[in-house]
Amino acid sequence: MNYAAIKWADVANGPGVRVSLFVSGCTHRCPGCFNPEAWDFAYGQPFTQTEEDRILAALAPAHIKGLSLLGGEPFEPDNQRVLLPLLRRVRGELPGKTVWCYSGYTLDGELLRPSRARCEVTDELLSLLDVLVDGEFVAAQKDLSLRFRGSSNQRIIDVPRSLAVGQIVLWDGAMTIQTIR
Repeated sequence: MNYAAIKWADVANGPGVRVSLFVSGCTHRCPGCFNPEAWDFAYGQPFTQTEEDRILAALAPAHIKGLSLLGGEPFEPDNQRVLLPLLRRVRGELPGKTVWCYSGYTLDGELLRPSRARCEVTDELLSLLDVLVDGEFVAAQKDLSLRFRGSSNQRIIDVPRSLAVGQIVLWDGAMTIQTIR
């Protein structure tokens, strides 16, 4: 897997100050995407053990609230396989940090059902997330007033609660349950 960028002090992609990893490779190709150069799986630099170690070190300070994964597309199967060991380490070494992921795939549409996004590590990867911002960016639904998302069709999902109850539970900032039927 290649990565397009790492932001070491990001305040736009989840609550608090976060480390954000922008992976390369995306097959969605959403019109109006803010990061079209990252559609190319070969864009950027190879993600190696060195980058993984640097991310873990950057997450360690108390003022860093967590890790955000963006793209490109983190849920492209080749990217999932590389991200899984990173998330296992974050959970094992820094259990107080939150993990957010942005995906053009939807949780109940492609990630939990047979699709081009699902592979042998998808379920475990999902189990390591706190929040998933799902859905392709839709330029006609772009809204700059939205918190942590670009278009109104995108959902901010509380992943552990959604998986526990078997339906989408939206994250509302306080981790209270707001279920979609």
